[in-house]
Amino acid sequence: MKKNDIIEVAINDLEFPNKGTTNFENKKIRIKNTLPGQKVRAKVVRSRKESADARLIEVIENAYYEKEPFCEHFYLCGGCTYQTVPYKNQLEIKEKQVKNILDEILTENYEFLPIVPSPKKTEYRNKMEFSFGDEIKDGPLVLGMHKRNSFHSIVNTHGCEIVDEDFRRILCHILEYFLGNSQTYYHKTTNIGFLRYLLVRKAEKTGEILINLITTSQSTLNEKEFVDLILNIDLQGKVKCIAHSIFDGVADAAKADTMKVLYGEDRITEELLGLKFNISSFSFFQTNSLGAEKLYSIVRDFIGNTKDKVIFDLYSGTGTIGQILAPAAKKVIGIEIVEEAVKKANENVKLNNLTNCIFIAGDVLKKIDELNDKPDIIVLDPPREGIHPKAIQKIIDYKPETFIYISCKPTSLKNDLPVFLDNGYKVSKVQCVDMFPQTPHVETICLMSKK
Repeated sequence: MKKNDIIEVAINDLEFPNKGTTNFENKKIRIKNTLPGQKVRAKVVRSRKESADARLIEVIENAYYEKEPFCEHFYLCGGCTYQTVPYKNQLEIKEKQVKNILDEILTENYEFLPIVPSPKKTEYRNKMEFSFGDEIKDGPLVLGMHKRNSFHSIVNTHGCEIVDEDFRRILCHILEYFLGNSQTYYHKTTNIGFLRYLLVRKAEKTGEILINLITTSQSTLNEKEFVDLILNIDLQGKVKCIAHSIFDGVADAAKADTMKVLYGEDRITEELLGLKFNISSFSFFQTNSLGAEKLYSIVRDFIGNTKDKVIFDLYSGTGTIGQILAPAAKKVIGIEIVEEAVKKANENVKLNNLTNCIFIAGDVLKKIDELNDKPDIIVLDPPREGIHPKAIQKIIDYKPETFIYISCKPTSLKNDLPVFLDNGYKVSKVQCVDMFPQTPHVETICLMSKK
């Protein structure tokens, strides 16, 4: 078997997050976006002595359990790769994957609790970053999600099913507006163009909506026209903020060098477990609000009694976990690198009348050296790639009774856990929460205690 060979194989298993595997000509073959039970045709893109990677060309036969996708964009869009999998099977796949990943490194017994399903299977996301672009080279302007397996092409996801009708209406009206005034999108190869991203947030409980258009500085926006357009859309929720951000960097990310609020103020309010949280354009907040309530309830249950205990909430975002744990704790200190998120976290402390919480802006690696308190409990909710290797030992050296590690990427959790095990901690409980139905992603909560 060599590069560019076309092969036909039956998929036997699935590696996290979405790579189907099989054996062919005494090699392990990995093919992205395939499912166990499918028969597929694929093109070999890399061949080694004992393994090979191939790119899916077509599914020749579906797996016996597959069903018709409910979203019209499924076969083009790269967002929801599990849509043809019944939800019960999605949960089984995720649970099995996480258990297999952790069992590669955990030799002592631990309690692996059943996965918790998302309260909503569709229309669950409270945030989307839609991209401007074209679906075919030099084609008309579109607004939506990246095409499956494509860096450049965008699919016009006007019927996206993981957000509610307000998101879809906002997308359609804004795309129609820019099609009518001939604005260009930003080309990643030439770095020329104006329109980049449309960031939309909507709170599940309050229905408040935030809209932030992200462009380059290469043209101008008719601000009044843009605001009037949005305020005249018939929406179920209420628009609380319209903003225009300018980002001239080359990174393919929804960021801002400068931001101007055109209407309202840069925040919406969400409610979780009886507390209120102000969320701004670029602050981190779990994208599934009802799922987040499940997640944080489990964290609270895992920790148990927090009376008279000091808690560090590291990688704290807008301070949701820390504030949910704060009412019974002695003190909560959070650290988060995104200054805007920290500003909102401290606003939320006042909003919830909490007097024992403080959130600090900065890199965990550096700021943890400045803390004088001794924590009884440390909660970790790091980015997808896990904890910085230089920070992990500093964190462990505080020697708390309990660590809670919340991971959105189980392979990163697997990489970090050995350091905790080597320092005298034992994994006692693990539970997954499905925060991302129809996709391969899952949140994992891991409770560690001192041996």
